[in-house]
Amino acid sequence: MSRIGKQPIKIPAGTTVNIQGRHIEVKGPKGSLQRYIHELASVKIDGDYLIVERADDSKQSRAIHGLTRALLFNMVEGVTNGFKKELLVNGVGYKVEEKGKALVLYLGYSHPIEFRVPDGITAKVERQKEIRIILEGFDKELLGLTAARIRAFRPPEPYKGKGVQYVDEVIIRKAGKAAAK
Repeated sequence: MSRIGKQPIKIPAGTTVNIQGRHIEVKGPKGSLQRYIHELASVKIDGDYLIVERADDSKQSRAIHGLTRALLFNMVEGVTNGFKKELLVNGVGYKVEEKGKALVLYLGYSHPIEFRVPDGITAKVERQKEIRIILEGFDKELLGLTAARIRAFRPPEPYKGKGVQYVDEVIIRKAGKAAAK
């Protein structure tokens, strides 16, 4: 039995789960998410809990069992509480501006980058000692993809640490040419 797959998912008050065959829809205070479930897994509602079961004991079925449970848990957690990711922008002259539903990033290129934030994701820019981009949303998959796309415009480089990085990301620094002597 999958250690993750066998854990039931608690459905909080204010959240509804609708199962129609392989299609599952989860609605909550933050929004609504839907997903199709793999045929090797099945989902049933038992009181206030969602229970994921698998078809057989094959290796693929065991993998799908845990994956399905994790995806459903993220759906329930997202529509109930939401998710948050933070990015740091480090570099001389680098800046980020909010322009309606878009972010305008100045990352050392000859032109600014205008990034349209997808629906369901909100972006805020905070300027303290460093520039922080705070992304919030109820779809964990879309939130992670959006953060990765913003980071990909200027990934952090190992010599000075300039670029866009996640808040909890550790950049392993290199010494550079001067240290070779």
